Amino acid sequence: MAAVRIDHLLREASITLPTHEARQLLAHALGMGLADLIRDGAREVDPTAFRALVRRRLAHEPLQLILGTAGFWDFELEVSADTLIPRADSETLIEAALVACPQTSGRVVDLGTGTGCLLLAFLRARPGWFGVGVDLLPAAAALATRNARRVGVADRAGFAAGSWGGALAGGFDLMLCNPPYIPRGDIADLAPDVRDWEPMSALDGGADGLGAYRVILGDLARLLAPRGAGVLELGVGQAASVAGIARGVGLGVETVRADLGGIERALVVRTNLGVCPG
Repeated sequence: MAAVRIDHLLREASITLPTHEARQLLAHALGMGLADLIRDGAREVDPTAFRALVRRRLAHEPLQLILGTAGFWDFELEVSADTLIPRADSETLIEAALVACPQTSGRVVDLGTGTGCLLLAFLRARPGWFGVGVDLLPAAAALATRNARRVGVADRAGFAAGSWGGALAGGFDLMLCNPPYIPRGDIADLAPDVRDWEPMSALDGGADGLGAYRVILGDLARLLAPRGAGVLELGVGQAASVAGIARGVGLGVETVRADLGGIERALVVRTNLGVCPG
């Protein structure tokens, strides 16, 4: 079954990049990388295995879950249905964190770590730092642990199951978090790739989408060291509301950073209205 034929089926199913995804599925069925497939040309493929992959994508199972991996920052991560799939927009948090905390050593915590993508990217960029990732799901914490080994920072990263920072003692120089921020009433309107396949615990932000922010920001002064920084991902149009929550609990709002699409994506807050220690 040629990828060019699958291209039409995927397009009819409203898949955004049908030709690219058809090639990805074909390469996966052949047990090779996409670059190898493009370089080497046509190969004989098991039609049964290939059709099974295509049926999964036509059911709007995300391509990353089918392939078992997703790219983020400068590495590939293992992904599963237990975690949110990493997105390029979230790299904005890493860019903001590197500016907010330029010191060569410190301690970072990633709340709702999922695949571990935020923590692992920051640790790769800051080799003198150590970090902890926490996720409500033990399976997600186990996945993040495997990813730490995969990207070479397992000696500086630890992961645990828990509810936000409740079980942590504090004293962190940096907190990273991509919380659930979709208003509950909007979830039904999400694309089926997201709504039907990604964990609801990573999507549902409560009635107004701000429930997790209230909990996290309310505990941030305890979690962070003096002059520590918190960097949180924002949903579309949420910057002013989340900044208001932060100010209401005594945090300083330092900056809002936009992603490549111009959407205000990362909010940087600070304890004690100071700056990260140098």
